[in-house]
Amino acid sequence: MNASLLMTLPELVLAAGAIALMLVSAWGGQGSTRLVSWASVAVLIGAGLALLGPASKGGAAFEGLYRADAFAAYAKVLIYVASAVAILIAPRFFEQGRGDDLRPEYPVLILLSAAGMGMMVSAGDLLTLYVGLELQSLAAYVLASFMRRDTRSAEAGLKYFVLGALASGILLYGISLVYGFSGTTLFSSIATAYGAGHSLGLTFGLVFVFAGLAFKMSAVPFHMWTPDVYEGAPTPVTTFFASAPKVAAVALAVRVAIEAMGPATDQWRQIVIFASLASIIFGAVAAIGQTNVKRLLAYSSINNVGFLLVGLAAGTQEGVASVLFYLTVYVVMTLGSFVVVLQMKDAEGQPVETLASLAGLSRSRPGLALAMAIFMFSLAGIPPLLGFNAKLAVFTAAVNAGLYPLAVVGFVASVIGAYYYLRVIKVMYFDDPAEAYSGRATPVESAVIAVSAVFVSPVGWLLLKPLGVATMFAAKALF
Repeated sequence: MNASLLMTLPELVLAAGAIALMLVSAWGGQGSTRLVSWASVAVLIGAGLALLGPASKGGAAFEGLYRADAFAAYAKVLIYVASAVAILIAPRFFEQGRGDDLRPEYPVLILLSAAGMGMMVSAGDLLTLYVGLELQSLAAYVLASFMRRDTRSAEAGLKYFVLGALASGILLYGISLVYGFSGTTLFSSIATAYGAGHSLGLTFGLVFVFAGLAFKMSAVPFHMWTPDVYEGAPTPVTTFFASAPKVAAVALAVRVAIEAMGPATDQWRQIVIFASLASIIFGAVAAIGQTNVKRLLAYSSINNVGFLLVGLAAGTQEGVASVLFYLTVYVVMTLGSFVVVLQMKDAEGQPVETLASLAGLSRSRPGLALAMAIFMFSLAGIPPLLGFNAKLAVFTAAVNAGLYPLAVVGFVASVIGAYYYLRVIKVMYFDDPAEAYSGRATPVESAVIAVSAVFVSPVGWLLLKPLGVATMFAAKALF
């Protein structure tokens, strides 16, 4: 087989699997949903196994358009895990009064989105970047509005589509400027153009490219879609949005910054520092008044993007490794938190999303309350949970790069964010009990919650050394 095809094998597996399962769903109809869902998880596992060959160490494919390296492989593992969880937790959410809403197209759309995200993190060219990003986005727009008869879901899909189109236009304009003033779309050649000397056109291109990528990351000031889409989309879809696409967007931004615009680090670092501090502060302050748990987690997502960008601002191998480590811990915390939200159902089995409904959860569902408390403490960065180590890693990278003011302001601002995380714990453990939630978690949901809680607990410290080695090895691929 052609060497380039072997390097792109994970995306080929996902694309072929999605097309085959689309045909199965067309002939099988609604009755094939369970089969297609489990087959989609098998396809994601197959794509993960395909990373064991040249797809993780082959280098440049298709004359530089695609990069098969350890950095992309690490990001893809996180993407595939998050995508599989989003597929497995969906059936029970839709079955309560929504029997005809979960269709076999749901897992197929996630597979297509995962293929797009794989192209994003492996992009070695601006055109590959854009094609992968649009494939991911088009599937995401449909997923956001998947509950066709739900007004909030339809509104979420429309808002995401309109604002996503605007962000794509901004990104395309930046790409056109970079191409116009460098004469190429290859990352390696663009880096040469930036290293040749100052160019006002290339600087403007850099600004617009990072603005477009900031939307996909939901970084301030391009965050406006996040709370409404997270609240309106079905909870399994929100779980997906908060994890896999976030990994893809951040990894893509890191690759563009280091590989394509490395010589212009002093220029893009200013943009990244502003977006980082704005996201940390705004995400923390805006979450304080939220009464909807999904909106609160949306602002938490914005806040966490700010911390991720602290590591990117360092612009060093240590900084990139800290970003990958933070992404790993963030994905686990996010998956666990949203699966807990899935358990929030009233006596009729309908989803409940208010913060007040968590009152007294420690008495009615002590295990669930403990897991949620672990996730909240970890998101707040309180030791000895792994969320503390993630924040420590990005701040250490910033300090070692000489960015002392960024580290200090970020550290102080993280204290603000701790308030609303602790408020969730206070409601669960100290407020008068609200009506108890109905139903129990499925074995899959229980497993996700348990594994996530154990991972971010002090037990997770056993994984610190292997994770440190893996993230540093992955980061080295960009330098």
